[in-house]
Amino acid sequence: MKPKPPEGERLQKLLANAGLGSRRHLETLISEGRVKVNGAVAKLGDRATPDDRIEIGGRPVGGKRLASDQRFVIIYNKPEGELVTRNDPEGRKTVFEHLPRLPTGRWIAVGRLDVNSAGLLLLTNDGDLANRLMHPRTQIDREYAVRVNGEVTPEMVRQLVSGVQLEDGPARFEDVVDAGGEGSNRWFHLVIMEGRKREVRRLWEAVGVTVSRLKRVRYGPIILDSSVKAGQWRELDGDEQRALLKVVDINDRRPWGSLRKKSAAKKSGPAASPWKPRGRR
Repeated sequence: MKPKPPEGERLQKLLANAGLGSRRHLETLISEGRVKVNGAVAKLGDRATPDDRIEIGGRPVGGKRLASDQRFVIIYNKPEGELVTRNDPEGRKTVFEHLPRLPTGRWIAVGRLDVNSAGLLLLTNDGDLANRLMHPRTQIDREYAVRVNGEVTPEMVRQLVSGVQLEDGPARFEDVVDAGGEGSNRWFHLVIMEGRKREVRRLWEAVGVTVSRLKRVRYGPIILDSSVKAGQWRELDGDEQRALLKVVDINDRRPWGSLRKKSAAKKSGPAASPWKPRGRR
């Protein structure tokens, strides 16, 4: 006789699917004893269902929110000057001010772009998907278009592709392609496999040049096309949805939600950049 399978899902997965954060963040909360299930402090490895009484930091999580299983993913074209954070003490604009409202849960940003960077930002309510897309072991490539100040020699490019020692460890670009320009202001398209803080800028600085413009144009199989102007968002189409799940090896039958009835792409920023993203190589 087969043993009865355990009831419910791993607690961090259940909470992540409800849009309460990435798995990694939720695992930290559980480890710190800030999550309770039916009045008892939870521990890593615990399972739960939407029928259980769950609290995070003393605040209850509604069963309706836990039971919602629709997956949403959007592309947002971040303009320069916006922060990828929910609240800024200085009152600066954030990307979350311009996103559509979800039926339940909240948007989770897949990686970050600093305030002076622009371009493709993926957002989802699926914490497990977000975690897989950001985790280093998944090895998802990101493509950027950059404008640099200073002369770039073939030797510098070879060094950037071979590897540079940064303060937090070695780093490198997978590919660097000259995209034209005049004088000391030249454009390059490059591919990198990581998402460390300011990594693209720090790599260029390590060989003696400064990045003056930086725009992410691709994240794995998802390309920022000309239909999404700066400050606009759109949902993924069917092919993009399938490609995104495939690259992180998710095979579940979770349904995709749609925001189209509520709103089409909404503009809240300046016009799009004139340069076009490169396709996946």
